[in-house]
Parts: sequence; structure tokens; C-alpha cells
Amino acid sequence: MKPKILILSASFGDGHNSAARHLAEAMEEQAEVLVADPCHLGNPRINAFLCKAYREITTYTPIIWAWMYRSTDRQDFSQPLPFIAKTEDAVADLLDQFQPDLVVNTYPLYPYMVDRQFANRRRVPIVTVVTDSIEINAAWTRSPTDYFLITDKHTHEGLVTSNIPADKIKITGFPVSPRFESLRKISPEDPLAPFRILFFPTARSPHVNDIIRAALVHESQITVVLGRNFRRLYHKVRALKKNFPGRIHIKGWTRKVPELLSSHHLVIGKAGGATVHEAIAAQCPMLVHHIVPGQEEGNIELLDRFQTGSLATSAKAIREAISSLLADEATLWRAQKKRLLQHARPAAAREAASFILSKAKCP
Repeated sequence: MKPKILILSASFGDGHNSAARHLAEAMEEQAEVLVADPCHLGNPRINAFLCKAYREITTYTPIIWAWMYRSTDRQDFSQPLPFIAKTEDAVADLLDQFQPDLVVNTYPLYPYMVDRQFANRRRVPIVTVVTDSIEINAAWTRSPTDYFLITDKHTHEGLVTSNIPADKIKITGFPVSPRFESLRKISPEDPLAPFRILFFPTARSPHVNDIIRAALVHESQITVVLGRNFRRLYHKVRALKKNFPGRIHIKGWTRKVPELLSSHHLVIGKAGGATVHEAIAAQCPMLVHHIVPGQEEGNIELLDRFQTGSLATSAKAIREAISSLLADEATLWRAQKKRLLQHARPAAAREAASFILSKAKCP
């Protein structure tokens, strides 16, 4: 009999949903899996508003988000909160209807809700997938979970220091798409002719064309993935494309991010957990042009400790960073590629899925 695995996710940032989706994909043949967003199920209209507000605040006023993030670090989530009562009701409904053998959480508030529901239900293991690195909010670490799945050894050191028992922590890596396992990666000895750059702009990119121009200085090519910012940015990038025939490629929403990362020499993007760990899995060095204070600071620190990327928030900084990467026959770029061979975890979703399935308790 296949175990029933309930994965609870949320749409505040792409990392939670990305981790949930890839875990489900890795387990689909071995378990009956349900991925659900209790925030959406409990109150879809308010959740849609809050998700949009989250994107606006983190994009345009990150200082405000930094204050909000630090405040949650001090919040006690062990007691029910009235303003998320409908979300907790949705968690209860999911447990009653699906009857899981194990609950996976990719969002830090859910373990508290799930644990409270076990007061009058059959208790099953709770596994929490921490989607941040190094800089871990206390909402994660104080949660009543049986196991934490984390991204790397540096995060492990921090959690053990926070008095979490080592036997509750498992390093599996961020659950990236299982496709990363089979994709061919660019060799550190690649001739770089041309040097191919992948660019993920944010909606707050008034200097998006300046970044593209800076990236094209070295006769490189750039693929710009606009995603949900397609309407805002397309005409601006399209106008620039005419000035660089054959060197600027524009994509809207795409499901081929693993393929794009694996076939480019450098990625320029924000420091979200999913993007950073996908770049590492693809062995693609990274420049970060936007960072959300709080949870994304740890992702920057991870790139710095791995020596596989850096922060470059202006066109000038990006131009200088690319020049450094390509200097002396691309010595620095080749060194970063070799280090990425050591740190990449393309099988992270499968490894996490294997651990989860080993803890599932069928009745």
C-alpha cells in the first residue's frame, strides 16, 4: 500500500511552491501525494491580496519587509492566531479528508497548525523543509516538527547552535527539479564563444536595459526571462533588442528554467532560495542584482561561502563582475564552475523524498 503524503505550501515567494512541487514529482510513483495551500483554501481572496502585497513590498520597499521579517522572528506561533483561523480550519479539513501518513511543510507556520490538530487525531510524523539558507527565522526553528530537511552544512551548523537536536536535522539540499539530475552541464573548460548570460529581472528594474547593456559589453549573448513581469518589461527590452541583433533573446513564462540554467554560463537574478539553489544545481555561477532583506541574506552568504557568486546591484557592478569573471581567459569563472561541481545537489528532491518516505507510517 502506498503511503499518503500531504505537502503544505504557500505562495509567499516562489521557493515554498517550488520545493513542494518538486518533492511531489520525486515521490509520485512511490506515494499518493497531495500538494495544498491552506492559506489559499482558507480564504482565497485575502490570500491573493496578501501574496500581491508581499511581492510589492519585497520588490519596492524591502526596508519595510525587513522590519516585518524581524518582527516574526519574535512572534509566538505556538498559540492559535485569530487572523489566520480560516487557514487553520483548512489544515484540519485536509487532515480529515486526506488522512495522510506524514505531513510535509514548506512554509514555517504550518507545523504549528498541524501539531495542534493532533490533539484529537491520529498523530503522524511532521517533516519541515526549510527553504532558506543560513539566515533562518525562528518561526522555522521553534516549530513542533519531527525532522528538518535543510539545504547545506552551513545551515546545519546554525540550527545545531540553536539547540535543535542533530538527529532531527537532515541535509538534503533544496528540492530542485529532478530534471537537473539528467541535464548536461557546461564544462569548466568550455571555450565561452559566445558567453551566454541568463537574466531574471524583477518588476523593480527601471535599469533593466542598463543591466542588459552592461552584460553585453563582452560580446556575450543574453536571454531575458520576464515571467510575470512580461507586460511591464517586454516593450522596454524589445526596443533594446533591435540595437543588438541576434544577441538578446526574450522569453515570457517558461517551464524550462532547469534547461536554461544548465545551458548558460552565468545567471543574473534575485537571491530567492529557489533561484540560488537551482543555479547551484545547474553549476551556473550567479550575480545577484536584487535581495530581499531577511531570508534572502542567507542565500547571498551561501554563495559567498561557496565562492560561486556575488552581489551586484547596479549596472556598473555587473559590468565589473563580468569583466573579472572573464579576465585572464576566464580564470575566475572556471574556478567557480569547478567549485560548483563540489556543491551542486541536483538529486536533492529525490534524496529528500527518500527520507520522507522512510518516515511515513502507514496505519
